[in-house]
Order: sequence, then structure tokens, then C-alpha cells
Amino acid sequence: MGIGMRELLVILVVALLVFGTKKLKTIGSDLGGAVRGFKKAMEDGENETTVARSDPPTSPKIADASTASTASEAKKETIA
Repeated sequence: MGIGMRELLVILVVALLVFGTKKLKTIGSDLGGAVRGFKKAMEDGENETTVARSDPPTSPKIADASTASTASEAKKETIA
């Protein structure tokens, strides 16, 4: 039911006649580079989701100047 060896050979011969050897070589190398880039992007995406799931983001605590000075004053009062 699938593509057999004979059908694949006919397709390759027709492609060779239509595009030529030099053009097929550049098409093949471009296609190979695209597949490698796609696989690398998929692996990077999987690594990012794994890291994101294991380390939940934490929000930094920001103290403004007014609360910091009153907290230090309150600390000084409790010590004295």
C-alpha cells in the first residue's frame, strides 16, 4: 500500500531530470539544515518547559524607603 522501491526510484529520476544535479544538491542541503534547525528548536523548547516546571518563578520582594525606615525605627524602639 505504501511507496515501493520502484515508485521511489521513478520519483527520484523525474526530480533529477527536472532540477538537475546541482540544484538537487542545494535543495537537499537546505532541507537537511532546516530539519536540523527544527529538531534543535524542539529540544530547546522541551528543555525550557522542563526547567519551567521544576523551578516555579519567585517574585522579588521590594521594600520601599518609607517602610524600611519605619521598620528600622521600630526595631530600634524594641531594643531600647
